[in-house]
Amino acid sequence: MNRIEELSPAELAALIESDPTLQLVDVRETWEVELVALPGAMVLPLGRLPELTEALDPDRPIVTYCHHGIRSAQAAGYLISRGFDDVKHLAGGIDAWAVERDPELRRY
Repeated sequence: MNRIEELSPAELAALIESDPTLQLVDVRETWEVELVALPGAMVLPLGRLPELTEALDPDRPIVTYCHHGIRSAQAAGYLISRGFDDVKHLAGGIDAWAVERDPELRRY
């Protein structure tokens, strides 16, 4: 299996600023999203991703994220296996984002 490309929180922040076509995909469960989320993210929980994949545009870049980066790596791998080309994931998940980019965010 090819290694899934990871983005650091700083790299994701730069991408969010520079690419308005970016699809940010939160693959956590709804209860987690209710605790804390990144603005503008689509919520497609990992367990339901196969049935929700049609919500994504295969011609636009995708970055997945979760709590610590495990599920988002799985989701990115799944999307790549379904023919999506430009897919990366947030290393360390929203927890790393909170530590490195936005210490005001709730951590759990």
